Amino acid sequence: MAKTATLTRFKAKLRRPAEGGDWTFLRLPQEASDEMPARSMVSVEGTMNGFPFAATLEPDSEGGHWFKVLPAWSQGANAQVGSEVEFEIAPAKVEPEPEVPADLREALASAPIALATWNDTTAIARRDWITWMGQGKLAETRRIRLEKMIDMLSHGKRRVCCYDRSGQASKAFVCPVAADE
Repeated sequence: MAKTATLTRFKAKLRRPAEGGDWTFLRLPQEASDEMPARSMVSVEGTMNGFPFAATLEPDSEGGHWFKVLPAWSQGANAQVGSEVEFEIAPAKVEPEPEVPADLREALASAPIALATWNDTTAIARRDWITWMGQGKLAETRRIRLEKMIDMLSHGKRRVCCYDRSGQASKAFVCPVAADE
């Protein structure tokens, strides 16, 4: 695995998930994924058929990466499901701030000590907390994780414990299965 900030070029096909949904995704070829600085989530910026975009690559639990392709990117790149698309990507120069879910914003607002710890962490740590909280399949699991998160942050814990950022040990991250073309 290369630790690099250089441009990675590759071609890949846009896919639709087999389990329905009107969205597309792309799995990086393993050679391109190997050039990323980590097996876990990696924020990148680059171009898709020359159209600029920025995304966070998700681990696929097999040592590679994938990401959801926003409709505006497909449209801007003139790419459809099944199209082979040319990409140029590099790790983002600045880690983007994650979108904070409403229930977490509300919980942090009512817990000033937790909020202070939250504000003192990195964007990557905040993304990990949000991802961990959201990985529960049931609403009850999410609620329990939110309560635990606020408690841990209130006690000064800056990173979620026992969190496998790559998904390789826990299989918490998985690339969608592509629909047949």
